[in-house]
Amino acid sequence: MSLVAVENLRIGFPSKDGVREVVRGVDLRIEPGEAVALVGESGSGKSVTARTLVGLAGPAARVAADELTLFGQDARGHGERQWRRIRGSEIGFVLQDALVSLDPLFSVGGQLAEVQRALTEVRGRVLTERSTRLLTDVGVPEPDRRLRQYPHELSGGLRQRVLIATAIAGDPRLLIADEPTTALDVTVQQQILELLRARKADGTALLLISHDLAVVAEVADRVLVMCDGEVVEEGPTLDVLTRPTHPYTKKLLAAVPSAASRGSRLSLPAGERPLADQTGQEPERERPPLPARTVDATRVVLSVRNLRKTYGSGQAARTVVDDVDFDLFAGETLGIVGESGSGKTTTARLALRLITPSSGRVVVDGHPWSELSERELRPLRGAAQLIAQDPLSSFDPRYTVERVIGESLDTVDVRGAARKKRVREILDAVGLATDLLDRHPRTLSGGQRQRVAIARALAPNPALLVADEPVSALDVSVQAQILDLLADLQAEFGTALLLISHDLGVVHHVADRVLVMKNGQIVESGDVDTVLRSPQHDYTRQLVASVPRLPEATDRP
Repeated sequence: MSLVAVENLRIGFPSKDGVREVVRGVDLRIEPGEAVALVGESGSGKSVTARTLVGLAGPAARVAADELTLFGQDARGHGERQWRRIRGSEIGFVLQDALVSLDPLFSVGGQLAEVQRALTEVRGRVLTERSTRLLTDVGVPEPDRRLRQYPHELSGGLRQRVLIATAIAGDPRLLIADEPTTALDVTVQQQILELLRARKADGTALLLISHDLAVVAEVADRVLVMCDGEVVEEGPTLDVLTRPTHPYTKKLLAAVPSAASRGSRLSLPAGERPLADQTGQEPERERPPLPARTVDATRVVLSVRNLRKTYGSGQAARTVVDDVDFDLFAGETLGIVGESGSGKTTTARLALRLITPSSGRVVVDGHPWSELSERELRPLRGAAQLIAQDPLSSFDPRYTVERVIGESLDTVDVRGAARKKRVREILDAVGLATDLLDRHPRTLSGGQRQRVAIARALAPNPALLVADEPVSALDVSVQAQILDLLADLQAEFGTALLLISHDLGVVHHVADRVLVMKNGQIVESGDVDTVLRSPQHDYTRQLVASVPRLPEATDRP
């Protein structure tokens, strides 16, 4: 008997025109020990389909199906009490946004203990030992210390791993993972994939939602490709990823960044869509080149010298950035890669003077930012903008999208009609409709929120753009649009880009040079092709070897 059996699933939400269907006619079956992946663009219906399987589609959702059977029981009439008995014990759910999914008032240990007390008979010292083991299983270093910490004290990757630990704490028969490796560097991502494969081998079923097709290739047995609420292609993973038949699937695969795509556009030109021939196949087309970009080595936009950041003092002192040096030129893209906790994000925050360095010097566009007061910095901040890793927590929840984007224009004194015009221009540039202007961030999808964050950073035309995982929450087709947009911006305005990413494919596609960080130090640097194709440091070799890859036709038996 299938653990999950769904036929003709339909999900709708009230709208001014009645009920707007966001999922139509989806069939889904998951067997014990099987991994099924849902892939598609943001808004395609993947997450709401998964949420329906745990009764979390939302109170306004209109859910109907010819069959919705979970563990042999008809779930179509389940009330909240029945869903609560299923969640955690039968179905574990790893949500997409780790920071807002963890309770900021409870320590990591407290949250793991709460889950286990609700779902198991484990108590006392054994509970603490089991919590430590759960953190170890998901690759959290120093698990005893992490149990005492709070979510805000952890990096994005560590928070994601804690969230996965809470989802598997009740030993569920089905694990639903919505972008479970989005915030993780490649080495930790491999640990999580190994964990998922091990649980699958033990009989746990897995429903994986991911925009990373290489991750899907590593775990999933079958793939369902969703577009506009419908499944447009499905089949064994190797067949779908090496011999796709639907134009939409082909578009997704063509948008994956890598060394091979370097210098070429990943997305179609604005307004153009794949055209199918009479057989329904999309004709092959060459990738158009990216616009020529000039790196002005005579203009240093960002200069960092002997940068150090230490927290605490005495024996409790902990150095998270240690003697970091680099320059970034106008029009250049510099990538920073390394494990979660290696100091990448702290380096970016120090460069922007969001935190004060313990020692060292930061110069932005000729101004000594490390030596200026906040009052002196304020009128200069338009020259350097940040795309944060966690967009939702970086927005004021009271603001509309229009106000979120317009906020960054205060530093360049753009007001009135000119502000409205600029906000609409940049919203269109990142692929969002103007009817989102009056929406609040919490009502947007993860991909839409990330695009709003990028629009906010681009609005004042900064000389320096610091992008901390700018496309980590985006599906591959929207990611392609954003990466192409950043390339266009650099070509037109000579913007310098400091890119922090765990996705080495993105870095290889975008960056001119790369810095590899470990334990707060730069262990290797140089031309991106040289470093990523012929790494010299053992740690860099480990990173490159851990990168998931898309299967090729030659991988077929």
